[in-house]
Amino acid sequence: MSTLDMVRDVLRRDEVFDLLKPDINPNLEVSKDIILYMEDVSVSFDGFKAINDLNLYINDGELRCIIGPNGAGKTTMMDIITGRTKPDSGTVYFGQTMNLLRMTEPEISNAGIGRKFQKPTIFENHTVFENLELSMKGDKGVWATLFATLTGEQRDTIDQVLERIGLLEKAILPAGLLSHGQKQWLEIGMLLMQRPRLLLVDEPVAGMTHQEMEKTGELLTSLAGEHSVVVVEHDMDFVRSIARKVTVLHQGRVLSEGTMDEVQNDERVIEVYLGA
Repeated sequence: MSTLDMVRDVLRRDEVFDLLKPDINPNLEVSKDIILYMEDVSVSFDGFKAINDLNLYINDGELRCIIGPNGAGKTTMMDIITGRTKPDSGTVYFGQTMNLLRMTEPEISNAGIGRKFQKPTIFENHTVFENLELSMKGDKGVWATLFATLTGEQRDTIDQVLERIGLLEKAILPAGLLSHGQKQWLEIGMLLMQRPRLLLVDEPVAGMTHQEMEKTGELLTSLAGEHSVVVVEHDMDFVRSIARKVTVLHQGRVLSEGTMDEVQNDERVIEVYLGA
C-alpha cells in the first residue's frame, strides 16, 4: 500500500468513527455537565409508591451503575425517562431545557435517549448486518424500506458498529443463531445505529458466561465519554468491574451513592440489599 493510500485509509477510518458519535441535538443544553435531571419524582400504582421523591442526576459522558433490591424502582425509573410511564409529580429533564414529561416515546428516542431491555429484542430471522441496517436512523416507511439502497458511508457505519460490538465475523449469520451474549451485544449495536447521547442498559449480563461478561464490560466502558451510559444490574462482580459511580435505589428513592467501596460499606445498603 502506498503512503497516499495509507493516509486515505486513516482519514476514512476517522470519518467512520465520527459517524458513530452521538447526533448533535441543537436543543440539548449540557453546559452544566449534567445530561439527565430527575427531581422530586413520584409515581404510584394502585396505592403502591414505585418511585418516591426520587432525585437523580447523571453527568454528561459518565457511566453510572444503578443497583438495588427487587421492587426498588429501577425499571419504573427507566420507564419514566423513556416516556413509557408518566409520574404523578416531579420533573425530568434531558439536559437543562428538554422536558421529557412533555414528550412522547418516539420524541424522546429521537432526542437522543436509547434503551436496551433485559431480554434482547432482535430480528432473529434476519442477519446480524440486516438487524443493524433496520435500526439505522431514517425514513422507516414501507416504500422507503423496500427500495432503500445503502450508501458506502452507511455500510462503513454498520461495519464500524459490527467491529465495536465484536460481531464483524458474524455479519451474515442469522441473528437467531447467536449466543445469548452475542444477542445482547447486537442489541447494543442496534442502539448505537440510532446514535443516542444517553443509553439505558437493563441487566446486560444476565445469563452470560464469564467471558461474555468481560467483553460486555469492555464494550460498555468503551462507550462512556462519547455517550452517557446508565447500567441497571444485579451482578455485583460485574458492577464492581465497570463502576465509576454507583447509585443504590430502595423503595423508590436514592438510598446511597458513591464509589463501589463507599456503597458496599454503607450500613444501610448492607441491611437492605447486600446482606451482612
